Amino acid sequence: MILLDGSLIRTRRRTGTQNRKNYSGKHKHHGLLVIPLTDDKGRLLWVSAARPGRTSEIAACRHDRLTARLRAAGLAAIADLGFVGLDDSGPDADPAVITGCKAARNRPLTRGQKLSDKALAAVRAPVGHGLAHLKNRRVPGKVRTAPEWATALVRALLVLTNREVSR
Repeated sequence: MILLDGSLIRTRRRTGTQNRKNYSGKHKHHGLLVIPLTDDKGRLLWVSAARPGRTSEIAACRHDRLTARLRAAGLAAIADLGFVGLDDSGPDADPAVITGCKAARNRPLTRGQKLSDKALAAVRAPVGHGLAHLKNRRVPGKVRTAPEWATALVRALLVLTNREVSR
């Protein structure tokens, strides 16, 4: 089982117009967005390229063609409600990204949908632990550079984190 989530790694503010794209309106802070994949125990398996903070999680997944890669590997990922609509496959195809149900103003969730959302949330809990291991280091918070350089740093931290956690 693969767990999918998105996370903003807070960074220091850069000066000038280059800074604007790193500001996340959702989090009201500067940072870089990464999309990690973890296993059911919370161990990090893969981290996407770092994107500017204003990028949405679903746009980053579409840019990385994540659903096509998951299908090619024969895997499916469980994600939160922020990824609803990412998997645009037909009704006959196996889903690559499994999400819960969103309620609308004029259409509340049924009892069954609420129970399934609760079950998915319980299954998704370990993804937060994997992200905590990655964010626990103080190095990403001091980054003041372009996302391309931060990608190499985040992937190096992924290797170090996996080595440290496996001890």
